[in-house]
Amino acid sequence: MKKIKNIILDYGDVIFMIDFLKMEAAFSELGIKNVRDYYGHRAQTKLFDEFEQGQISSQDFREGIRNISGIFSLKDDQIDSAWNAMLLGIPEGNHDLLLALKNKYRLFLLSNNNEIHYNWIMKYLKSKFNLDGNASFFEKDYYSHLMGMRKPNANIFEYVLSQNGLKPDETVFIDDSPQHLKTAEGLGLQTYLLTKPDTLQALLGREGFLEK
Repeated sequence: MKKIKNIILDYGDVIFMIDFLKMEAAFSELGIKNVRDYYGHRAQTKLFDEFEQGQISSQDFREGIRNISGIFSLKDDQIDSAWNAMLLGIPEGNHDLLLALKNKYRLFLLSNNNEIHYNWIMKYLKSKFNLDGNASFFEKDYYSHLMGMRKPNANIFEYVLSQNGLKPDETVFIDDSPQHLKTAEGLGLQTYLLTKPDTLQALLGREGFLEK
């Protein structure tokens, strides 16, 4: 194996913590009891795929939620609040860890995201850390809804590799979704699955990435 020069990180449950159960509970309180039929960690319906690829607007997404739930009285802010309920925040030390990594490797962010979550996260970063986004931590930060592509499709990985001149065998990809890692592995990247209660700090320490 060649020496690792580049690291690509997922965002949700790698850097920024999320909790799908909180989102499910919030939607359940609105009367939507079967959220997992539409949206989950490993698979989701067309509505969520399109939203994560920026193919539909936030308003289209809200209308989609009303249609699939059959609850047409739901207000925009109710849907947004339930959808954002999964967003927890950045654990202490993760931003410092990113800065340390950036000094050692070419560091990139590759996140499946959507307009509603993205806007919430940007406001959170500004209010809690006085940051205008994540750009200061990465050579480049990529969000699926702004790219028109999403993981686990190969084209989003190929785009990041091509745009930045990254060699797959010199690149590590860390994500919490096995289906995303499978695509990356097929393209020749070295991959690591990060699952709770493991942390990014612990994984990187075990694998020697912090010793360079």
